[in-house]
Amino acid sequence: MEWAERGIRVMVILMLAWIFSRVTGRLLAEFRNYTLRIIDRRHEGSTYEMEKRATTLISVLTKISTLLIWLIALVMALSEMNFRIEPLLAGFGIAGIAVGLGAQTLVKDWLGGLFILLEDQLRIGDGVVINGISGSVEEINLRTTILRGENGAVHVIANGSITTLSNLTREYSYYVFETTLAHSADVDKALAILEAAGSDLAADGIFGPLILSPMEVMGIDRLAERGVTVKARIKTLPSKQAAVGRELNRRVKLALARAGIDFPPVTR
Repeated sequence: MEWAERGIRVMVILMLAWIFSRVTGRLLAEFRNYTLRIIDRRHEGSTYEMEKRATTLISVLTKISTLLIWLIALVMALSEMNFRIEPLLAGFGIAGIAVGLGAQTLVKDWLGGLFILLEDQLRIGDGVVINGISGSVEEINLRTTILRGENGAVHVIANGSITTLSNLTREYSYYVFETTLAHSADVDKALAILEAAGSDLAADGIFGPLILSPMEVMGIDRLAERGVTVKARIKTLPSKQAAVGRELNRRVKLALARAGIDFPPVTR
């Protein structure tokens, strides 16, 4: 009879832990939405950027709170089952010291993840290049950062191993246009076509809202053996540079073909 009562109490503890973890997750999500509404009402910064930062922080806080709730529930359940948890906790302390001496890499990863969050280096949804690996941030944990590559590959990177980090989508992005024309091509005409294509794209109903400022035509970037390289760049919303760039490439290619402006011959 006593074991049955203890079993019922353990079930109640586990049920309450499940309820608390769900409620905590919902409260954190509501807090995120409330904060975004306040920011949007006061017009404090970019709502899109703040939404990414809030999503990142709430994701980490949810995982930490869930872990703490279930750890407390586990200790309470063991206590109800008459397990002496004092020796167990002491053993964990000794084991923790032993593991800590040989787990410097793990501590380094946790500290790296903590600084990433505190310094707001990364947010979920950012397009980044980490240690030469490019992708979109899908998840940020204290130990690892998970990227999704353009080909669908998932890259798991230990936070302590991050030596170089390039964020391509902080507040805005740039698409850098670059192409090489034949030496015999009318470069002035090509630059005029490029500028007109950028203006038309900015006035487009679909792509215009993604563009933050008129395209900057830089002109002739270099003279190479194969031809003349022209360069321009266009400022877009975060993560929208690829879509804008592909459409710009399409329009420029068609306009150059209509104007009879040639590219360098293919060498074999």
